[in-house]
Amino acid sequence: MKRRVWWACSIAMGVSLAGGVHAQQYPARPVRLIVPYASGGGVDIMGRIIAAKAAERLGAQMIVENRGGGGTIIGTEAVAKAAPDGYTLLFANPALAAAPALNANLPYDTLKSLAPVIMVAASFNVLVAHPSLPVKSVKDLVALARSKPGQLNYASAGDGSAIYLAMAMFQNTAHIELVHIPYKGAGPALIDVVGGQVPMMFIASPPAVGFISAGKLRGLGVSSARRLAILPDIPTIAESGYPGFEVNNWYSVMAPADTPSAIIARLNAEINAILAAPEVRERIAALGAEPAGGTPEQFGRQLKVEMAAWAKVFGKPKTKNSQ
Repeated sequence: MKRRVWWACSIAMGVSLAGGVHAQQYPARPVRLIVPYASGGGVDIMGRIIAAKAAERLGAQMIVENRGGGGTIIGTEAVAKAAPDGYTLLFANPALAAAPALNANLPYDTLKSLAPVIMVAASFNVLVAHPSLPVKSVKDLVALARSKPGQLNYASAGDGSAIYLAMAMFQNTAHIELVHIPYKGAGPALIDVVGGQVPMMFIASPPAVGFISAGKLRGLGVSSARRLAILPDIPTIAESGYPGFEVNNWYSVMAPADTPSAIIARLNAEINAILAAPEVRERIAALGAEPAGGTPEQFGRQLKVEMAAWAKVFGKPKTKNSQ
């Protein structure tokens, strides 16, 4: 019996020491941070801020790799099926929580295939329109959409993307019908809205601020509960006639399941330190976002809550056979 106890303790110590060695040696080579969107959108912008600072603190490159398409499923699958060694990470947003409610045939299990590392920041979506669209407010847009049901287009980063979710919620709330024009990322979608090829979209605040300030886009409403300090003249959608409307965005880091806890703890500690730095907080605030931080467990609990919420919004997802 004593031998068994000694053997069990030896195994436990070995695992613990191995985890410590992993953390001490990590990272020994560049780390990939996969953004499941094309470049230029809010997720990409925030991911690059964190990657640059993380590289400084970790002493190794953190390379942002854009893998857009499939409503974030392509990039997310790449991380879910990667080796759990801390060298392939995911920079995710609310699409991660909504995907199971939209697709019953996901090639991964969100909760079983991925491990939370940290919530990085929260931002808010802005409903924007090209200046050529004859609307100056949410009220104007709703009136125009009702006069032309199924005739006005909107752009998004693809089915299931965070800005697609915001527009789906808005259409449902305002009882209007718009035509979805999907792109592989918010960046390409935003370029076409700025160019006038598509008249409107929801876009996360980081990439929206500059275009609105330059007069290239007209901000109609923000999806947050209160006005944004960076865009104080744009009313909330809630105060524009739809009380209670709120659809926010967030950015997070995820790792493959079974990544050593010591590596996840190291990443969590370093990113928390990054988010505490005044210059980083100022840069994130200048984009209309708010730094978050916290533990992997805290983000894990929030992810489960949001997955349940989106399941209620969309109901049971369709399978390939039922589509």
